[in-house]
Amino acid sequence: MDSHLNDTLLWLCKIPSPIGEEAALCTAVAERLDRVPLAGTIRRYGNSIVVPVTRGTGGAHVALVGHLDVVRTEHEGPPRIEGEKLYGPGASDMKSGLALMLDVAERTERPRLDLTLVFYAREEGPFVENELGPVLEQDPELRKASIAVCLEPSDNRLQLGCAGSVHGTVRFRGRTAHSARPWEGENAVHKAAGFLTRLGALKPVRSTIDGLEWAAVTSATLAKGGRARNIVPDLFELNVNHRFGPDRTIEQAKAHLIELAGSDADVEIVDEAPPALPFRSHPLVEALARSGVTAVEPKQAWTDVARFSAVGIPAVNFGPGVNSQAHQRNEWTNLRLLASGRDILSRWLAAIAT
Repeated sequence: MDSHLNDTLLWLCKIPSPIGEEAALCTAVAERLDRVPLAGTIRRYGNSIVVPVTRGTGGAHVALVGHLDVVRTEHEGPPRIEGEKLYGPGASDMKSGLALMLDVAERTERPRLDLTLVFYAREEGPFVENELGPVLEQDPELRKASIAVCLEPSDNRLQLGCAGSVHGTVRFRGRTAHSARPWEGENAVHKAAGFLTRLGALKPVRSTIDGLEWAAVTSATLAKGGRARNIVPDLFELNVNHRFGPDRTIEQAKAHLIELAGSDADVEIVDEAPPALPFRSHPLVEALARSGVTAVEPKQAWTDVARFSAVGIPAVNFGPGVNSQAHQRNEWTNLRLLASGRDILSRWLAAIAT
């Protein structure tokens, strides 16, 4: 295992960066990269930076992309290494990916291609608050990338495309009454029974693109309602999340929620994120698949590959973090996965270089 790479990940984990508080880590990463030769000035947008590492090679333009923020979780102790595990907030999701990005930039020998690093803020929150959106809008050079690799935790599997996501608030309305005389009112919670029955009966709808399968699924994830224990509620709200494959559009997903609710409830769409195609047959993607990844599979969840796909840039998910450790209490990552992830990334960059 590479002690310098491990130390880099430990350094990243020791700088707190819960969502909304990425400024210190953004500044620290920028200052660290200012000490290595770069092809141009680091460009900062809010608490996100775009780093031009190499230019003018005549090769492909590769963007390695990672988010600085982590979710707020509990940890019994400071960031540390114990055996083959490194513990710390974001160790897997996704500071292990950030460590690989810094490692590439800090090497003496770099691959013969145009390389850009993107460190961005607020990925773990709502789609509209994610700073990668404004970065892509404001940085014209980034939009010329040949391919983007989002180093989300994937156990060194190559995960192609991503599922889309729509969240809707489904509201059932009734009329208050004393719970001793419920016939004088209309129970909003009881009005949800038909909807919940329909929702519970739904089966995953599977679709296949480029030999990869996605499942369209719909789940109630939050519930809110009631005024007091002795009052028949006049309002009951559910958050319903619909996930869907790249064969469907945002508009079709929203229509699905509205149709499911029917006349029983009102639906307000509160968050939406588009899916992304897998680009499985793209030469740069095929080259990465041949570079030692542990598997090639669809990304059932949503990631920022969708933002690149929306502007015509092929994008994939690949990272050394332990996928099952994302957002976990006492999050850790495996240092052997980190080292092998570096080797896979190195082989791919060398293979596609001029």
